[in-house]
Amino acid sequence: MTEFEQQLSAKIDGKTKPLGALGQIEILAAKVARLQGRLDPVMERARLVIFAGDHGIARSGVSAYPVEVTRQMVLNFAGGGAAANVFARTNGLDLTVVNAGVVGGRFDMPQVRDEPLGEGTGNSLIGPAMRVDTCEKALSIGREIGAEGDWNACAFGEMGIGNTSAAALVAHRLTEAPLTSLVGRGTGMDDDGLIRKHETLSRASARVSAQLGPMEALAEFGGFEIAMMAGAMLGAAEAQRMVLVDGYIASVAALAAARIEPKARDAMVFCHLSGEPGHRVVLDTMGAKPLLQLDMRLGEGTGAALAWPLVRASVAMLNDMASFAEAGVSEAE
Repeated sequence: MTEFEQQLSAKIDGKTKPLGALGQIEILAAKVARLQGRLDPVMERARLVIFAGDHGIARSGVSAYPVEVTRQMVLNFAGGGAAANVFARTNGLDLTVVNAGVVGGRFDMPQVRDEPLGEGTGNSLIGPAMRVDTCEKALSIGREIGAEGDWNACAFGEMGIGNTSAAALVAHRLTEAPLTSLVGRGTGMDDDGLIRKHETLSRASARVSAQLGPMEALAEFGGFEIAMMAGAMLGAAEAQRMVLVDGYIASVAALAAARIEPKARDAMVFCHLSGEPGHRVVLDTMGAKPLLQLDMRLGEGTGAALAWPLVRASVAMLNDMASFAEAGVSEAE
């Protein structure tokens, strides 16, 4: 154990509480301290970035909602009316919305950052979602977004009709888990729709027989917003920022990012367990324990925004909670 680890353990264990009594809060505080390389870490400002993009496969009947909803929801974000806006305002996160490739073209409005790579991906049922060089560009743009500014933490969310299908396909190829364990109802498919979704995704995956690395899986089956979010996670991790990972789709982006750069995993906090069944598979693959379980499956970074106060509280505990010696409290014998 290094001297830093010894000092960190002594600081946490010396607080006025039984050993380990604050559970994941102690683990979280230690994670922040290690990331920043200091015993008095700072966790005051966070940013929520929502990446939006459309998916060609959405036109193959894998969603209960039409493609037009992606653009409509971006406008809702811009107007401040979505759940992500409410949670971000309530918990003091700065919010940025990025058009990674929404059908209908640029938004040309100050509330939306236009970085479109196209008007939706290709339909991965019949061909690659995007070219590899386009995927590389998405990662590069994302890295810049994740590294910019002076936030202590970055939360990432997404919006895109059809993106649970894209996430399931990428997760399937990176984890080798069966699609049956990864495909959920997404935006609310009924039983017949769920069967159709599974059949469509099975056909899409069968189109590519080769084993795929993270870049290839994103290019073949991912989305512009998923690839850009993976890049943003890499950029934030490289800048020694805490990466607040939202639900299923964000966790698939995190899985791809960690496969591209394993060190990025050290910066990631998995904020909640989604109601999407595939999320548990991805979390288990990454050895991740989520902070919250609220049966949410909305996306948009909502779970990450709700977890931000816990991250701040963990650091406040480390910095401000009295030790036994400071408080004059007797320690356990």
